[in-house]
Amino acid sequence: MSERLPRKVLVTQRFFDAESLVYLRANGCEVELVPLADGQADGDLSEDQLQALLADADAWIVGHAWVTGSLLARLPRLQAIARRGVGYERVDLAAVRASGKVATIAVGGNDASVADHALAMMLALGRRLGDSKARMINGDWTIALGGDLYGKTVGVIGLGRIGRGVVKRLSGFDVRVLACSRTPDWDYGREAGVRFVELDTLLAESDYVTLHMPLNDETRLLIDAAALSRMKPGAMLINTARGGLVDDRALLEALLDGVIAGAGLDVFLSETDGSYRTTTEALLALPNVVATPHSGASTHEGLQRTNLIAAQCVVAVLDGENPPAHCVIADGRRGQGGL
Repeated sequence: MSERLPRKVLVTQRFFDAESLVYLRANGCEVELVPLADGQADGDLSEDQLQALLADADAWIVGHAWVTGSLLARLPRLQAIARRGVGYERVDLAAVRASGKVATIAVGGNDASVADHALAMMLALGRRLGDSKARMINGDWTIALGGDLYGKTVGVIGLGRIGRGVVKRLSGFDVRVLACSRTPDWDYGREAGVRFVELDTLLAESDYVTLHMPLNDETRLLIDAAALSRMKPGAMLINTARGGLVDDRALLEALLDGVIAGAGLDVFLSETDGSYRTTTEALLALPNVVATPHSGASTHEGLQRTNLIAAQCVVAVLDGENPPAHCVIADGRRGQGGL
């Protein structure tokens, strides 16, 4: 067997673990980890910066950078683009196919991490953990009464891998679970004790509403002022999916006016639209908002899983083989498929 020539893999994400590095190097890859400044993500890099970094790369393990047609046209050597995550609204799939390249996502790697995060937000909101700590720091040890998750009604919008993970975790809390899905799986519903309902019914009856769907033209701003007005006054909204699913300005007004009782937010519209920055800051200042910096998938274990899946997809493409079909979002190689 002839010795394999080194293939260069560029990683523009933090927290790339040793096991995934070992895997890539054992499969004939030279790996370059791009150093990012504190608070910087690869989505902050300009197209010119990305082109300079990727000029001699055969594969790219990417986080939140925009993968555009104009960028791909400047990178003839690049063969594989592997997202360390599952969302791909920033990837131009048509351009990937037209350029003969392959784009993949890390399906299954962070499902458990995000499902855990959604439950953590429900519990933190219900028991007023953030508000209580802030009061104590200011010397106020008065008990802030919260509420149980036990016995409540939870509405799950989107029943993919993460949504089902949330349902599984909720089984220990003796809750009533409602679900809204484009394609209801009635057998699953019977087995898991989930009642499928229309969106309006879910919003009207749920004490907690948690979002678990992709961002696309159909779901963009799904939770707007009208949807928020249909929720219970004491309800909580959880968004660990995508910022564009919720109209953050309408959410801020709903929280200030008492239309709903609280929100747990891991994602924000300001991540992609700077005009919402002041809205995000106002949301963060509210005592009935629990917030994290798009970190729902970012656990040691979750990132190790997604790193390795991305690495395995890269090696498969560079070896001229097919990555797992459920990870492929675009495949421009002759005779190949893709979503």
